[in-house]
Amino acid sequence: MSNPRLATLVGTGLIGGSIGLALRRAGWAVVGTDRDRERADAAVAHGALDAVGEDPASALTIVATPVGSVAAEARRLLKAGHPVVTDVGSVKAPVVAAVDHPGFVGGHPMAGSEQEGIAAATADLFDGATWVLTPTALTDDQAYATVRAAIVDLGAEVVALDPARHDALVAEVSHVPHLTAATLMRLADDTAEEHRALLRLAAGGFRDMTRVAAGHPGIWPDICGENREAIVDVLDRLIDALGEVRTVVAGNDRDRLLALLDQARAARTSLPARFGRPSELGELRVVVPDRPGALAEVTTLATEIDVNIANLEIAHSSEGDRGVLILVVEAEALGRLHDALVERGFIVSHQQVLE
Repeated sequence: MSNPRLATLVGTGLIGGSIGLALRRAGWAVVGTDRDRERADAAVAHGALDAVGEDPASALTIVATPVGSVAAEARRLLKAGHPVVTDVGSVKAPVVAAVDHPGFVGGHPMAGSEQEGIAAATADLFDGATWVLTPTALTDDQAYATVRAAIVDLGAEVVALDPARHDALVAEVSHVPHLTAATLMRLADDTAEEHRALLRLAAGGFRDMTRVAAGHPGIWPDICGENREAIVDVLDRLIDALGEVRTVVAGNDRDRLLALLDQARAARTSLPARFGRPSELGELRVVVPDRPGALAEVTTLATEIDVNIANLEIAHSSEGDRGVLILVVEAEALGRLHDALVERGFIVSHQQVLE
């Protein structure tokens, strides 16, 4: 029998340590391990763990190791009796395929810092951040609900994506931007060998754009190896786009340059704000077959049509062949999600939530 407020944490660096601090802030008890026992002991001293160890009675186990070791760790923990396991790696498709277990829910918090290690961990790292989960047709619905509830406790917004879709999107908004920042920083450093004043001239824009290049480089060979196809595709498109800019600048095409910059500015100013709880909510009740995969279909559909799920509950039928998925969403998005689900063949009812 699992303890509903006990978590096991494997890996106590910046992300793992911050998870431990945030879970304990929310009232969880957290035990954990690290391949370096001194780091695990430091996590206890920092307040991220109650004690060093792993407990199969944990309601949730989080693997916060480098992405190259996630699958092996997750399989080991599931075999040892941990009922629900998730991870924090920034590559999902190969990891999810390698674990291939109903109790595993792939995860990726879109948060971090150029700092590293348990000393830099903070309880508020995930407040208002987006946390991606990647359920599949194999995922156990209750396992997904357990992971999701814990992430909400961490202060993050949960978004569900297909694993391969996640990897393609993250290559564009995270992996290639990091490689680009690192390349720009390296170019500036090479030039600074001849012009020592150059880096003194690095103003706020350059510093902001290259800030992520200060992150720990050791995680990137695994990330690039696991997600190389998507990363190379985005790099090819970036190279083509830079080639277009080069042509425009070389030809002194002022109108085309202005159009490119206007497009970029409009896209940048329309980026969504950080997550904030909506004031008006609505409730959808979705009749779903009581089988793995139904919840994954509903939650990933919500993400694709840009509907945030503020809360989620599963009510299983006593007959065992169907259940009801209760979703709380922003009132303005209620009709959009209702219609999309009906179009997929689900039976749905909805109502306003009175607060």
